[in-house]
Amino acid sequence: MRPRARGLGIPFDGLPGPGNAITDVPGIAVGMTTLIRRAAAAQPQQIQTGVTAILPRGFSKPVTPVWAGQFTLNGNGEMTGTHWLNDAGYFSGPVILTNTHAVGIAHHAAASWMIEHYAEYFQNHHAWAMPVVAETYDGILNDICGQHVTAEHVLAAIRTATTDAPAEGNVGGGTGMQTYEFKGGTGTSSRRVDLAGNQYMVGALVQSNFGVRHELAIAGVPVGQHLADNALLTELGGTEHGSIIVIIATDAPLSPVQLQRLARRGALGIGRTGTSGGHFSGDLMLAFSTANPVYQGAIGEAQPLLWSVGFLNDAHCDSFHAAAVQAVEEAVVNALVAAESVPTFKPPGHVLSAIDHEALRDVLRRFGRLR
Repeated sequence: MRPRARGLGIPFDGLPGPGNAITDVPGIAVGMTTLIRRAAAAQPQQIQTGVTAILPRGFSKPVTPVWAGQFTLNGNGEMTGTHWLNDAGYFSGPVILTNTHAVGIAHHAAASWMIEHYAEYFQNHHAWAMPVVAETYDGILNDICGQHVTAEHVLAAIRTATTDAPAEGNVGGGTGMQTYEFKGGTGTSSRRVDLAGNQYMVGALVQSNFGVRHELAIAGVPVGQHLADNALLTELGGTEHGSIIVIIATDAPLSPVQLQRLARRGALGIGRTGTSGGHFSGDLMLAFSTANPVYQGAIGEAQPLLWSVGFLNDAHCDSFHAAAVQAVEEAVVNALVAAESVPTFKPPGHVLSAIDHEALRDVLRRFGRLR
């Protein structure tokens, strides 16, 4: 198993949770399905793709939404359910991350799981499932047009979700992704926030598939300018054509407006790694809070007149903003560090290389940034 970024001595701000993962936020479960088949003469269609499922409230019942906010830094991508999320300030069900051409099947499967898991709610009332499904493009390494992700793959990711710290790198929805022209993928991190005697968690999970090499910065060091070899997209004369999905979770009692502001900090987190936000990159951020659970109800059910909830005073949000920025930055670097090299599918005959750990450590050491 490849070490995480902290294991290489890379310094990061803030205090992580026990697993340094989004699952440090109590109740969150994450599951993955990873699909890998290398191209061969008999089967030229290489498969390097998968599904990541995030269950904000695990497998608990009844249907209980989470308060949420969304932010789009660059809109060349898809995240379903956000029209209602931005209107209502909450969503229900799982968050699914996969490749661009699997959004439809992922949405279908996630809705099917919700109908099955909350059977009484859907069968006895007028209710509808609107899960959040987000994507990034993995066509460099994966036969994306072959649409190899099936409903069963999505359901497997949901059903096997656990509260353990998720794997990183070439796994789940991040299996076929690149980051700063190195192999990228799935990454996660967390931060602890202590406030007025209360301890809260902020966790992040990214599906990292963005950036061009010369922009890459790690721990404030312009690493990409010093590790310029094998920059595949640059060498092929192309431009950035990837995306990043940032999921930020917390158990702090934040309002939908406060969560919109927290989601924006995801952009600052990826900005710390150097990106200027390429035109062909969909940089989509979602933040949600598991605090203040309320039963949503369905049409035909008796509805309470009031929801009694409490939200943090805005004056105390700065610690959460900092935690989100720090966790997102580290999650991206964790995705890079955990990834492993993969031959390309399109164009064939190349290799998307993982970042060399010792070369990275050498650059950081020269800048005095190795812990």
